[in-house]
Amino acid sequence: MAGFISNLLILLLLFQNICLGFRSPLSVFKRYKDTSRSRSTECLGSDQPVISFGLSDFALDIRMPAVTPKQSDTYLCMSVPLPVNDEAYVVDFKPHASMDTVHHMLLFGCNEPSSTENYWDCDEGTCKDKSNILYAWARNAPPTRLPKGVGFRVGGETGSRYFVLQVHYGDVSAFRDKHKDCSGVTLHLTHQKQPLIAGMYLMMSVNTVIPPGKKVVDADIACHYKRSPMHLFAYRVHTHRLGKVVSGYRVRNGQWTLIGRQSPQLPQAFYPVKYPVDISYDDILAARCVFSGEGRTTETHIGGTADDEMCNFYIMYYMEAKHAVSYMTCTQNANPEMFRNIPQEANIPIPVKSDVLKVMHGHHEETKDSDASSLLQQDKKEEEILDHETKDSDASYFLQQAKKQEAEILDQDFHIAEAVEWPGLDLKLGQVSGLALDPENNLVVFHRGDHVWDENSFDSKFVYQQRGLGPIEQNTIIVLNPRNAKLLHSTGKSLFYLPHGLSVDKNGNYWVTDVALHQVFKLGPNDKEPLMILGMALQPGSDKNHFCQPTDVAVDPITGNIYVSDGYCNSRIIQFSPNGLYVMQWGEETSLGRSRSGQFRIPHSLALIPDLNQLCVADRENGRIQCFRLETGEFTREIKHKAFGRELFAVSYVPGGLLFAVNGMPYPGEAESVQGFVMNFSTGEIIDTFTPLRKSFEMPHDIIASEDRTVFVGDVHAKTVWKFASAEKSETIVEARLKNKPESTDSLKNMDKQHLVQQASTTGVSLVLITTLLIIPVVVLLAILVFIRWRKTTVYGGKGGGGINLGNFFANHKGYSRKGFDRLSTEGSDQEKDEDDGTDSEEECSASSLPPAPSSS
Repeated sequence: MAGFISNLLILLLLFQNICLGFRSPLSVFKRYKDTSRSRSTECLGSDQPVISFGLSDFALDIRMPAVTPKQSDTYLCMSVPLPVNDEAYVVDFKPHASMDTVHHMLLFGCNEPSSTENYWDCDEGTCKDKSNILYAWARNAPPTRLPKGVGFRVGGETGSRYFVLQVHYGDVSAFRDKHKDCSGVTLHLTHQKQPLIAGMYLMMSVNTVIPPGKKVVDADIACHYKRSPMHLFAYRVHTHRLGKVVSGYRVRNGQWTLIGRQSPQLPQAFYPVKYPVDISYDDILAARCVFSGEGRTTETHIGGTADDEMCNFYIMYYMEAKHAVSYMTCTQNANPEMFRNIPQEANIPIPVKSDVLKVMHGHHEETKDSDASSLLQQDKKEEEILDHETKDSDASYFLQQAKKQEAEILDQDFHIAEAVEWPGLDLKLGQVSGLALDPENNLVVFHRGDHVWDENSFDSKFVYQQRGLGPIEQNTIIVLNPRNAKLLHSTGKSLFYLPHGLSVDKNGNYWVTDVALHQVFKLGPNDKEPLMILGMALQPGSDKNHFCQPTDVAVDPITGNIYVSDGYCNSRIIQFSPNGLYVMQWGEETSLGRSRSGQFRIPHSLALIPDLNQLCVADRENGRIQCFRLETGEFTREIKHKAFGRELFAVSYVPGGLLFAVNGMPYPGEAESVQGFVMNFSTGEIIDTFTPLRKSFEMPHDIIASEDRTVFVGDVHAKTVWKFASAEKSETIVEARLKNKPESTDSLKNMDKQHLVQQASTTGVSLVLITTLLIIPVVVLLAILVFIRWRKTTVYGGKGGGGINLGNFFANHKGYSRKGFDRLSTEGSDQEKDEDDGTDSEEECSASSLPPAPSSS
């Protein structure tokens, strides 16, 4: 018995050591978490721990070194050097602060702190050189996150080498017990280059005076923007007690576009910009704060204490890395007269419930004056207010963030499958040429009724030859319920000859192209006559007033500018103003050999990318997607994959970074199949492909996707509309397919097998990893036990000496099966084989010979 216990103890110790030998990043975080708990009376920030979690990511902890402020309105600063010399990007923040002790925290980036002391009074300054605001925390505000692909650049040749933390202790009555404060923030940094660089734009009034008792006082700020384009994604407002509402706008050509509007008495978080707003050279950024002097007996000036006031409007933006500027300010009013035209909403206070005010102003406020410099520093960093629970350790927080990011990636690694319950395949339609979604997310279909585009439709000069048929007598625009395909509305009778492209603007107007008429039309949902017509009827041409078989049209929801892809016999994109005036054009016909950027061989479909102020074009016969800047037509990128084949018909973008596309039928002897694609717009990689179960794609002509990843594909030859949806579990898809009895059982089996392989691929790596980690310690333990058994056999002449028989132990254990281990091993092997056999190549297609003349569609 003693020998058995001895062996068992040895095995437990060995097993513990073996397990410690297989530490993953999870174990690193657990170690850090345990350490932080054991040092709960100390400040983690005093050691400035750097925690690595992955090949390129790490966390940096920045904490006040156990300070005890002696008086209210104390501003204390401390600095931490960036632990790496090369360039890195801050992509997330985790605050450690309580509103009971801290009024706000600001985090600056610079190259030389104002002091080399452990901490210092911020009256000495924060940085000796120029400082940039990276982060801010204020009491009881919800968290904000940087968009994917966006980061604050630090280190390297141009980025900050030091972080300076400023903590404002408003009311020191919480320190009567003389406890030490360790407030601060933990940064998540990565070495992975971020394509978009974040920055802060601060608009601040510096000379506003609020007379006592005056009911309404406006503080206006306005500056001309003179830099590269920036894209706004979040805003924050800030005043003290007298502020009623703060509003920010972009002013372009006299038109005011709202960036954001909020009550400063609500939690002062960064709120997302509701509609994407881009700022271009010479735009005006304008902001207004509305105050009330009621209840005051003396004048109130701009200042840093609670008895003073502030008027700040913060904007979070991102720019392309090569043009990035990390911080900008505006403190003047360049055009006071223009505020006569400010939207009325800017003057209307936002009501706030009294209980919210109590929470926001429940404890002692500041009474300390500060100069303009400290004022600027104070509120710059209140921008990214992330009020996560401070009781969690840094390690667990960043593990959660890593899991969230992984979940987001896996969430994009979804599978698109046909919604077999969709009855839209049974609709009686003509050739389906265009699809769109209206503002209510209803499906809009543009079809050709009883007209057909064939070899007899046009002569060699692209003049329509079947005018004698007259216009289509059916309603060519139909609106369907996206869930059950029920008809909601129809229009477009007796207007068109050969419909082609379709889009719907933010006001619900239909924009369409007709390749026979060589025109573009704007139609109201309930109007029988067009609201606007571009081009000359039945007259092909290539000047400013003519089109030649225009393929698609798109309308910028921000500017109202109109973009037309023209077309089958021209190779250009034309921009028009909102009222239809020619602005500019770009593009040319593809030259012999490899097609260059900006060259087209049938620009067939358009997709606006409002997040990045870009327009993407399905360059059909070149089998690729080209993207351009909206304001200049400058080429930005190409997306091309071998799986596209020679033709790519249509493209659609979903906010959040997903790109959908459909290709054409392969040429004889080519293997690429006709299918739909889901791509990550940032990287261009293919996330998923999809094909229908019922019927088959013949010539998918247009595609449209919604934010919930519902996808519709219109087929010009099959004369139908397919619906696809994101599927999380293959079993659900298989069950739905069986219920709907698809036509081809072989096709069903192949699709199910393909989907099951894809499902296995998402879990195979983790399954193999877990199995390996479980089996290795068992194998090692068995080897050790065999060795001990052999030693005892040698020493005791073959007697067991009380040793444990591990084989019998496992064999007698309930549920043990050798087959279970064999089955795991087999699945891992099959998985690798299936992945190798079934993965699509994502290499760019090499230049090919000139294809035959394109088919009509």
